[in-house]
Amino acid sequence: MPTHDEAAQFLREFFTLPPEKQRLFRHALRLMVEDLRRGRSFRPSLRVKGVQGYPGIFEMTWEMPNGRATFSYGTPRRPGDTHIIWRRVGGHDILKNP
Repeated sequence: MPTHDEAAQFLREFFTLPPEKQRLFRHALRLMVEDLRRGRSFRPSLRVKGVQGYPGIFEMTWEMPNGRATFSYGTPRRPGDTHIIWRRVGGHDILKNP
């Protein structure tokens, strides 16, 4: 089971999203966790990729065309489990300072 932390900025941004956008993010998160549990690559619909110019930071698209979340990988809390640190969530503009 993957583990996670959230940056304070992520939490502030998440709780300002409208409820429907929060729901869409949570749905994408469930898909992402499912992929991690199965030990496979992220499904193409999540569009997970590195953020250009920011090594070690990744983005995930949770709503087209503008729902984005950024994350990095942290030190695993349990052997064999992926640890994700959520950094930002919102629109495409979060990529200016992911």
